Amino acid sequence: MPELSVVIALYNEEDNIQPLCEKLYTSLSNLDYELIFVDDGSSDETRAKLKQFVNNKTKVILFRRNHGQSSAMQAGIDHAKGQFIVTMDGDLQNDPADIPMMYKKAKQEGWDVVAGRRANRKDKMISRKVPSMIANWLIRNLTDVRLSDYGCSLRIYKAEIAKSLDLYGELHRFIPVLASIQGASMTEVDVVHHPRIHGKSKYGIFRTFKVVVDLILMLFFQNYLQRPMHLFGFLGVLSFFIGVLINLYLLLEKILGHDIGQRPLLILGILLLFLGVQFITIGILTDLGMRTYYESQGKKPYNIKEIYTGNDE
Repeated sequence: MPELSVVIALYNEEDNIQPLCEKLYTSLSNLDYELIFVDDGSSDETRAKLKQFVNNKTKVILFRRNHGQSSAMQAGIDHAKGQFIVTMDGDLQNDPADIPMMYKKAKQEGWDVVAGRRANRKDKMISRKVPSMIANWLIRNLTDVRLSDYGCSLRIYKAEIAKSLDLYGELHRFIPVLASIQGASMTEVDVVHHPRIHGKSKYGIFRTFKVVVDLILMLFFQNYLQRPMHLFGFLGVLSFFIGVLINLYLLLEKILGHDIGQRPLLILGILLLFLGVQFITIGILTDLGMRTYYESQGKKPYNIKEIYTGNDE
């Protein structure tokens, strides 16, 4: 069992493989490590280059097709055997020389997660930095997980935290939030960030819209995953109650002889009644789904870090 597993997701990075491997071997030479490269269905010569430059401490996982960065990172984490797991990009913008420093901080200070913070980011302002600043502000303020740079993939985790993340879709950008849900302790350190020399960036300004959509899911995970009825039930009761008040008012108007058939308020009152019933129904179904998720897989709605007995030193 190595001390450190370094997981690197790759997609069409043929020109970066050789310099990346050389930097990794040099930076990690004094550590007990394993490298796990996950090729996410590359269509260039990435796979051929990996065969040329990997060493005997390296594992290569090849996807049949492109599944996305989150799935690639999850596959690497699933196959990692280290006590600590590092994730990083394969585009040479993250510097492997930062890994020993981050590993030392995590191990000596006892952090569950040490996240990289690109202190002097080498990216284009409009297409990369602006969307990232917007996304960081939204995630930080809506989830109350106070990290500065959610877009930096260079992070180190205790293995038990990394293996409990369950990444899919495009949730890799929300890893700190998922770790926070597990009760992980986190800190940030400044890391080196290099400009991209080879290949093309897979991100752009439209990434912000995906962040907003996924952020809604994160907020649900963070606040209502184990009690979905509290969200949908509240919305359902509120909608139904307002609909009842509107319709009682219109009933009184009708009794007093006023015409209510052409009033938009009537449509709103009926709509709110139906919405109330739908929200409550969704809440019940979601609650049943949550119970099935935990009970069918033997999962527990909690995470235990350590257990002590009176005889433990």
